[in-house]
Amino acid sequence: MATSLKNLNDYKKEGFGDISEKKFGIVVADWHSEITDVLCAGAIDTLLKHGAQKEHIFRNTVPGSFELTLGAQFLAMQEEIDAVICIGVVIKGDTKHDDYINHAVANGLTNVSLKFNKPVSFGLVTTNNLEQALDRAGGKHGNKGVEAAAAAIHMLSF
Repeated sequence: MATSLKNLNDYKKEGFGDISEKKFGIVVADWHSEITDVLCAGAIDTLLKHGAQKEHIFRNTVPGSFELTLGAQFLAMQEEIDAVICIGVVIKGDTKHDDYINHAVANGLTNVSLKFNKPVSFGLVTTNNLEQALDRAGGKHGNKGVEAAAAAIHMLSF
């Protein structure tokens, strides 16, 4: 989604089902924690706003965005977890590492979702620089964590 065209906090709220008994696992990359903590807070606030119980939200931390896939799988394996939200940041650098990580995480999370037949939402911020990442962590483009939580809620209502 082009965030210059739509704010990450703007999502369709109609048709969301009751999530008061749903359990959510959140996997957060520790790399760039100054950003991922804000993204995670946005996701948790969104879940609570739509009726999730605080005690039904479980946050787990992994070292970096590359490890989100395995972290998501560990959570999705748990029968009581209804949806997994993945939060991370990959900022383009001097090498092509971002291409490899972004591609691996996108494919990995899709595979986890399909393997366990559960929503696994993609809250990975992929930017060219730190300023763009901050713009997507509560800045001028909203909060990617909000969007990821809304996607998980929507998919549970499907």
